[in-house]
Amino acid sequence: MDRLGWDFKKSGSIKVEPNLLGHGFMISFSRFKTVRTILLSVVFGFVVSIFQISHSDAFKDPNLDYKHIQATSTDLIISRSDYNDGLHGFWLGQSIANWTGLTTENNRIGVGKTGDFYTRDDWGKLNRPSNLQIHWEKNHRIIDYVFKSEEEIWGADDDTDIEYMYQHLTYHHSASILSADQIRQGWMRHIKKSEPNYLWVSNEAALHLMHEGLSTPETGSPTNNPHFDMIDAQLTTEIFGLFAPASPEVALDLSYLPIRVTAHKEAAWIAEFYVVMHSLASSVDRTLPMKEQIFWMADRAREYLPNDSYPAKMFDFVKKQFTVNSRWEDTRDQIYMRYQLEEEDGYTISSRNLYCNGCFAAGINYAASLVSLFYGEGDLKETIKIGTLAGWDSDNPTATWGGLLGFMLGKDGIEEAFERKFSDKYHIHRTRQAFPLKNGIDSFDAMAKKGVFIVDRIVQDRLGGGIDFEKGVWVLPNVDPKSIQSF
Repeated sequence: MDRLGWDFKKSGSIKVEPNLLGHGFMISFSRFKTVRTILLSVVFGFVVSIFQISHSDAFKDPNLDYKHIQATSTDLIISRSDYNDGLHGFWLGQSIANWTGLTTENNRIGVGKTGDFYTRDDWGKLNRPSNLQIHWEKNHRIIDYVFKSEEEIWGADDDTDIEYMYQHLTYHHSASILSADQIRQGWMRHIKKSEPNYLWVSNEAALHLMHEGLSTPETGSPTNNPHFDMIDAQLTTEIFGLFAPASPEVALDLSYLPIRVTAHKEAAWIAEFYVVMHSLASSVDRTLPMKEQIFWMADRAREYLPNDSYPAKMFDFVKKQFTVNSRWEDTRDQIYMRYQLEEEDGYTISSRNLYCNGCFAAGINYAASLVSLFYGEGDLKETIKIGTLAGWDSDNPTATWGGLLGFMLGKDGIEEAFERKFSDKYHIHRTRQAFPLKNGIDSFDAMAKKGVFIVDRIVQDRLGGGIDFEKGVWVLPNVDPKSIQSF
């Protein structure tokens, strides 16, 4: 199933016809009464991009001077309306995965030789909080998907609220790239200094450093922030990849300072891995199975990791184990043994005797995230289920993949996967403050539209492209062929 819920195996007619833009070829897929089109452009071979023909409802950012552009045979074409639906899916998928993952957050963090972890048999049963959590009554919950019906409201959490803030700041400042001061002022305005402020480890340290006058990247430097190698950056910056479709290098520029608010070196590289994957999500070949799309994105993102770093070695290890272990639990257990017990590949968190043995560290949660990514094989429900059961800071990796797969499926695809409708309301003031909203309630529709406006600006200012409003598409010239999955 592809991003918008189009099932090409179930599609009706498939035909080749002249490209309506006047360049290349167009393949039309019809499913039921819906006709979608794929434009094949030549960029050192054939490249796939999906767009919808009818765009009479095109919307514009009143604060942007739009530059009209016409496509050529080497341009990548992306539909704005389909991207809008993908961004809605991003926020919805993250929310489902985040709140589902919270049912097991730091319950199973590795104990003894086996780790005493959850397995697939624990799904649907009462969770087992760790010894560090037994006094928290709220931790006793059934391990199952968490939903909000259409009349309910999703609550913000740290897996979504910092990204919400970054999107708000980027649009508010009409910026392609946020400055260090804009980030600092935004954090101090929208995040409470007093408790409860829903910040932990590196995020918490960074906020206090900001109030002392420091800005990124100093707030994420080991000199100032002892939590620089924790998980924080990888759950707060993925959205910058979606702001730069099919353009990982630009996505890394956009996210450079936000990532280094809280992260340094390996933790920053891990966050960049996720940013790259999100950027590539708009340039996969949608005619291929989701598993092939996901593995292509992951392999391309792996190329950005220094080969001698522990994140690169973790990726290679987990992927290798995926090829030999049929059960994800076996690979998860081997991760625990290799990295927390034996401290291989330069990963030495255990030797530091941190609280909960570094259950919120960047590295171990990155490795765990690869388990759910690989074994989930692009299936949203299975990926969320494995991520929730995998252990450690389970809501964070699960939310990351929920957002990525949610973007690729779109709102309709998510609702089709779960066979139900969901709320699109989002309570940002549950955890953050001072946003111009009635009662602090936003909607995924409005959030997605703001995201599209940000992409509009970045397409023009950073990608050298433009918008064809007649066709309702972004036109992206000179896209690196390595950033597009071969057709």
